[in-house]
Amino acid sequence: MLNNNTLTKIVTIIFFVIASVEIIAEYLSSKLLILIFKPLIPIFIIVLYLLESKKRNLLFLLAMLFSIITNVLFIPDTALCLFYGIIAFSIHRILIIAVLFRVNNKLDFIPLLLGTVPFLIVFFYIFYETESIPNDSYFILIIQNILISLIAGLALSNYIMNDDKKNSILLISAFLFVLLQFVVFIEKYFLYDELKQLFRPLAMLLNSFAFFTFYKYIVVTEKSNNN
Repeated sequence: MLNNNTLTKIVTIIFFVIASVEIIAEYLSSKLLILIFKPLIPIFIIVLYLLESKKRNLLFLLAMLFSIITNVLFIPDTALCLFYGIIAFSIHRILIIAVLFRVNNKLDFIPLLLGTVPFLIVFFYIFYETESIPNDSYFILIIQNILISLIAGLALSNYIMNDDKKNSILLISAFLFVLLQFVVFIEKYFLYDELKQLFRPLAMLLNSFAFFTFYKYIVVTEKSNNN
């Protein structure tokens, strides 16, 4: 019988195979492949987490569950699915922030504020300078800008206060999430259809690595807290 470490390595390889197929599917715009493989990315993150974690952080599992729901709802090109997908995605981001607050036992709000403000300035400057944003998207984008800025600000402040292994992993994950936000924003509001074919696989690449590094951060943090 396979031991836990070997099984984790096998599942990790399967995860990256799935992510690679999904990236190719996005490039080819294959709806069938996207429908099959896109939800599998957060599912395998859950499997990896359950294999490595002894604590079973419910908030993390809920965040991944809403990631699955988001991925499924974003596949059909309908206004109703997009609406519910955005709601699910917002809940997912809020849960990610809740996870970060829970696993960080000693959180100083002054560094968090100082780390968050620069990201807020950058995101809202781009938001203000973009003329093609529909009025009905204003509130959604404002919420998303605040949420991603909080995630990035928390990661940056943690790293500055203590640049250990876990905070380095979190900083990488947050950086990937920030890049993902930029890529999705540029793809949606600045690119012609023929160029979107290149940005969608890039977004999926960033998404896959961001979630993988985030899961690694949670596992490393849980182990360090136990010690």
